[in-house]
Order: sequence, then C-alpha cells, then structure tokens
Amino acid sequence: MGQKVNPIAFRVGVTEHWRSRWYATKKNFGDWLVEDQRIRRFIKSEYGFAGIARIEIERIGDRVKVQVWAVRPGLIIGKKGAKVDKLSEDVAALVNRVVDMDVKEIETPELDAQVVGEAVRERLEKREPYRRTMRRAAEMVMQLSAKGVKILCKGRLGGAEIARSEKIVMGTVPLSTLRADVDYATSTAILTKGTIGIKVWIYKGEKFKEARKEPAPAAAPTA
Repeated sequence: MGQKVNPIAFRVGVTEHWRSRWYATKKNFGDWLVEDQRIRRFIKSEYGFAGIARIEIERIGDRVKVQVWAVRPGLIIGKKGAKVDKLSEDVAALVNRVVDMDVKEIETPELDAQVVGEAVRERLEKREPYRRTMRRAAEMVMQLSAKGVKILCKGRLGGAEIARSEKIVMGTVPLSTLRADVDYATSTAILTKGTIGIKVWIYKGEKFKEARKEPAPAAAPTA
C-alpha cells in the first residue's frame, strides 16, 4: 500500500521534517491549523506568479515565522524589501499576530516537484498536448542529477468524453524506501472541458547511506 501514501508524510520524522512546527493545546490546535491554511492560501493567491514551491510555518509564543521558498524571490521581496514588508503586514492582519517573513530562493527549481507540477499545469492550460508536455518535463528533470521521475495526469485528457489517466516514468522512483529522497507535489489544471489532476514524484537519491563494511580477510591456515 506504499504507493497510496503521500511520500512526504510517509517520511516525516525519518528524512523529512514538518512543514508546520509548533505545539498547541487541545483548545488552540484547531484555530492554529486553520490559520496555517489561511496563510498558505493567501500567499499563493497573491504571489503564485513567483513560483512558490513550499511554505513552512513556525510559532513561538504570539509570533509566527513564515518561510517561503520561491523560484523568483525578488518578485516577493520587491525593491528594498517593500513588498515583503507589505506581505508581512497583510498576513499579520489576517491572523492577528506578529509575523516574521523570510523569503528564500530555490537553488535547483528543475528538481522541485511543486515547480515541475506548476510548469505542467501552465502548459496544459495553454492547450499544449499533454503527452509532449509530460515527456518534456520528465526529460528536463532527468537532465540534472535526478535518479528518477514519475508524472501522472488524470482527467479529460485531450478533451475526451471519458476521464482517464496517463503517466510517464523515467528512471526509478522507490516509494516504500524510507531513506529515499522522494519529492512529491500535486497541482490542478483548470480547462474548459474540466479539471486535470497532476502528480509529480522526483527521486533524488538516498539521503543517508551507511558505509559498507568490507568483510575481514580470512586468516591464513597455520601449518
């Protein structure tokens, strides 16, 4: 059943860490969880064009620290940090808390599953052929240091009357190996004939490898 589990959630505590890091009492847990969702939706709706890959949230007392990873962080930061200051104020007004905003750049966006998924979504919404779009995206990932990639699209592909699924796999993508560094993301393309769900898996190799111990040579027989 490993193929039906979210690869990120499956590896939390082993090779992945939580995207929201805070401790709450039973009374506050639900409110803080909803606040995290509001923060993520607001930032993505306002600055989705910057290529946001992920958003991590930490809470210390009444302060909320938001870390945003983006392909083009300059579009969020703005001139002399004017835009990011405005974003911090808007998020603070949204949750009624002090917000510290930190925007970081993704070093290799071609190996980020969310960025690849959004690129596929944009091409599908521009009515590009889905097979060619999936193949080009997979080839772009494999040109770098990726060990494997899988892209899955579901919906009325090509405007067909009956929804179906299409996938492309290059290399290997181990879903049940906990030490495997597998990035995973989803996206949704909105077309006139309906929506198309997109899933992307990118295998980058093992996060930690145990040194292989060579067996000791056998002792020479004594006369």
